[in-house]
Amino acid sequence: MSLNNRIDSFIQLGKFLRNPENQEEIETWADNAVHTNNWFTPENTRQSLKALAEIYLDEKHLNTWAGLYEIPDRQMQVKSIGVIMAGNIPAVGFHDLLTIVISGHACVAKVSSQDNVLMTALINKLLEINPSLDIRISEQMKEIDALIATGSDNTSRYFEYYFRNKPHIIRKNRSSVAILNGQENTEELNSLGKDITAYYGLGCRNISKMYVPKGYKFDHFYQSIESLSEVIQHNKFQNNYDYNRSIYLVNGVPHFDNGFLMITENEALVSPISVLFYETYENAEELNTKIDENLEKIQCMVSQNAWFKNSLPFGQSQSPKLWDYADGVDTMQFLLELK
Repeated sequence: MSLNNRIDSFIQLGKFLRNPENQEEIETWADNAVHTNNWFTPENTRQSLKALAEIYLDEKHLNTWAGLYEIPDRQMQVKSIGVIMAGNIPAVGFHDLLTIVISGHACVAKVSSQDNVLMTALINKLLEINPSLDIRISEQMKEIDALIATGSDNTSRYFEYYFRNKPHIIRKNRSSVAILNGQENTEELNSLGKDITAYYGLGCRNISKMYVPKGYKFDHFYQSIESLSEVIQHNKFQNNYDYNRSIYLVNGVPHFDNGFLMITENEALVSPISVLFYETYENAEELNTKIDENLEKIQCMVSQNAWFKNSLPFGQSQSPKLWDYADGVDTMQFLLELK
């Protein structure tokens, strides 16, 4: 199958997702997904599919991305690429599948039990659009030539051992951070709030920590994110909030609290659901040192108008481009260099 045909299959999927006539079918996907995973509310599923359609499955974006590489029209040696998908947010494993297929290799997908409804629906729709696409769902990763896997720090160690003799990309826990300078306005802070609370904070691109100037007051930040309080209406989110709040109160941990998001000072990057960690800095040198020490654990960074190096503007953490690879590892280049 030619490269243009592979690209066109995904363009057609994007058109399907954007077409109002197909919304009833998509709503069925969303309704089924929430029954399997209560975190995947229909609203969150729609948000994820909208991002897929507008960013990953856009004709211009796909062609621009493919044009960055020397992708063969047809692979001389088609490899079977196993992909073990995460399931923390809806369709989070789709980018790996897309990259494998566009590269010309075969995709053997182990979908997460937490996201099997949506990923299976997307794969079935792709195969309906183009039955010749080399994609199959499998629980086993036995007859594969290379592996792409996403998991926790614990599972990554297992993957690294078990697949040590095969070419692989194995991703570990990462989280994302915000860098504030104290000059942010209400609209910007509200956008930052969305980076924190989208998908209930479950994604590796969700902001779990802020670096703020010494003496920073959180009043304006809290006022700016009041409109996002609906997250507390989700029973699992509220359970996490109640639990973490009780722990902080019992243990006398200093923290701020607005009724749905607690903020506490902590050097760690990964905060519990409903909690945002922060650290202070006195000058640019100290800030740069703190960031540099944690770069290998940071997925992405946001700041006001992207003023901080290699950061995104507030509100953009959940809108990665096709070439914004997880963990900074170029998946397409990895696939094209397989021997």
